[in-house]
Amino acid sequence: QVQFAESGGGLVQPGGSLRLSCAASGSIENIYGVAWYRQAPGKQRELVASIRSSGTTNYFGSVKGRFTISRDNAKKLVYLQMNSLKPEDTAVYFCNKWPFPVERYWGQGTQVTVSS
Repeated sequence: QVQFAESGGGLVQPGGSLRLSCAASGSIENIYGVAWYRQAPGKQRELVASIRSSGTTNYFGSVKGRFTISRDNAKKLVYLQMNSLKPEDTAVYFCNKWPFPVERYWGQGTQVTVSS
């Protein structure tokens, strides 16, 4: 059984930075890609950034140029470095498989709040 656990969120001022971590457990050898997703209040969950097992990355929407996704396969960790944060980035951030997320793998996420 695969599980993902997100951490690192918090309250930060506009223009600030945070680094999120996603710890994977279980039989993850067959996971090719992992992604960060986020969900803001009243909105649908959206894709933020993805990374393949090879390290190839993709970024989506307004996070381009500000966020960086990386992974440490040996430690079973995926990171999201977030710079130049904006109030619009406020959301609960999740990690899951990419490009096909698995419903039962969704965890509790980690809250990111960008506010003065």
